[in-house]
Amino acid sequence: MTFATRQADRQAAGRTDNQDMQRTGDIPSTPDPSGVQAGQVAAPAHGRVPEGGTALRPSDWTRTLAAYRQPIPARSVFELTVTLVPFVAIWAVAWWLVSVSAALAMALALANAGFLVRLFMIQHDCGHGSLFRNRRLCDWIGRGLGVITLTPYDVWRRTHAIHHATTGNLDRRGVGDIPTLTVREYREKGWIGRALYRLLRHPVFMFGVVPFYTFFLQNRLPVHLMRSGWRYWLSAMGTNAAIGLALVVIVWLGGWDVLLFVFLPTMLLAAIAGMWFFYVQHQFEDTSWQHEEDWNVQEAALQGSSHYALPGILRWITGNIGVHHVHHLASRIPFYRLGEVIRDHDLLARSKRITLWQSFHCARLHLWDEQRGRLLSFAEARALAA
Repeated sequence: MTFATRQADRQAAGRTDNQDMQRTGDIPSTPDPSGVQAGQVAAPAHGRVPEGGTALRPSDWTRTLAAYRQPIPARSVFELTVTLVPFVAIWAVAWWLVSVSAALAMALALANAGFLVRLFMIQHDCGHGSLFRNRRLCDWIGRGLGVITLTPYDVWRRTHAIHHATTGNLDRRGVGDIPTLTVREYREKGWIGRALYRLLRHPVFMFGVVPFYTFFLQNRLPVHLMRSGWRYWLSAMGTNAAIGLALVVIVWLGGWDVLLFVFLPTMLLAAIAGMWFFYVQHQFEDTSWQHEEDWNVQEAALQGSSHYALPGILRWITGNIGVHHVHHLASRIPFYRLGEVIRDHDLLARSKRITLWQSFHCARLHLWDEQRGRLLSFAEARALAA
């Protein structure tokens, strides 16, 4: 399910292999776009507004944020423990409850989806090498969590690096993003193409069908990386084998009821929640899309990523991923330090801020208006044409 052009596919498979991973810090020995190595203290120390009242540019922010990149090993172990242990414990209790009440077991399994979402966010940090200083340790933790989240780690890490390196670039859509058409592209399509796009962008399809397709079907093959080497096939097939073994054990020891009332509810609700959060992070009214000649990775990070200001419990469940503009500016910052960044820098706290209530409006936005520089609903685009 992609609207990428042939040229964008070639770029994603070729040019992004090294250049894009260097931009995003996916290669451990390569610095972030700021050019500041982890551990260095960058100036200005707290990114305050300089004299004259002008906010710092994205390049200034990336240098400033380098001071937050150092993971705290004890904190990383703690965050992993307080997420994984409750997840396993709740799973075990729900398993036991199946023999007492399938409804209670399902209710507990649905609640456990919150811990599964958080495990995915920790896996996400492993992919950026931000959970621990040791990249190999991050990778093996990520691979283990990938079995639980139904996400082959090495495949996801690669496509997510492409997402970071191409976000907001109209000429490089199609890998790790939500399919998005411009108003002009939509109008140039035939009625079948427009109907399919409207179906894809419908909230029921986007947050009902697409999460199931992504985590249960698409993740079983190294989509977008089919010709990129054995490493991604090994990641996908190895994860599939581990998932298959786990499912056999579940059915063998607990029966099909455990699969239907414990495993599936947790996975489906977590997948739906994950799709929603990923959507809101880039699909909001004043996001940013530019063509290659006008696009800049740092500008796109700050202007094209939202600050999803969530209530405390949701911030914890989602591992602060709502502070997405900061994450895109400096992807090596551990998730538990993103809140620290927002507390220290009021400009970033106010930038691209979307509340939980405001975010529901984003589900009605579908087309990028290049002239006005904003995301429109189908109705708004139709009114412009009239």
